[in-house]
Amino acid sequence: MSDVNEEIKEEEIGIEEPVDPEEKMTETEESDATEETVTDNKEDADNKEESGTETEEDEESPKKGKWKKNDKKLEALKQKNEELEDRVMRQMAEFENFRKRTEKEKSVMFEMGAKSVIEKILPVVDNFERGLATASDEDKQDPIYEGMSLIYKQLSDELDKMGVKPIEALGVEFNPEFHNAVMQEESDEFEEGIICKELQKGYTYKDSVVRHSMVAVAK
Repeated sequence: MSDVNEEIKEEEIGIEEPVDPEEKMTETEESDATEETVTDNKEDADNKEESGTETEEDEESPKKGKWKKNDKKLEALKQKNEELEDRVMRQMAEFENFRKRTEKEKSVMFEMGAKSVIEKILPVVDNFERGLATASDEDKQDPIYEGMSLIYKQLSDELDKMGVKPIEALGVEFNPEFHNAVMQEESDEFEEGIICKELQKGYTYKDSVVRHSMVAVAK
């Protein structure tokens, strides 16, 4: 009975069985191993991320280099294009100046040639005027006089179309730009400095004097 009572007491008290220290060490080592595994996994993940970043940077670096080269080429092409445009504009301006200068030279040469021809025709006009002025009333009835009058009129009209105009002289104030005074005369009809006689008619061609009027001025 005593043995049974002792067993019952031991069960009631709940005495725990002693734990083997080797089993405790095993559990600790397992937890440490688990922690080391987690740490290693984190390090591997970090290393993968870093390696991935480096790979992306390595891939982007050649692209950046190509972009820089392309930018330099584009800038060089733009500069060359600007130089060509400037050269073309300069050549166009030079050609325009050359064209204007050539037209002006042609115009000047034409006017010089026209003046030369007009100067040679004017003495013929003078002779027509002198011959018609000396004709008597009987001569004016002659067909020859009528023919000369018609030819003189035709010649005067053609000169007028070309821009040849006679210079006004008689009764106007003397102007050295248009008149050539060869003498002075006493005049009761005109005041001093006024042209009282026209000795030879002068002409202009397009506002430039071809021949000055030869006149006498009242004093």
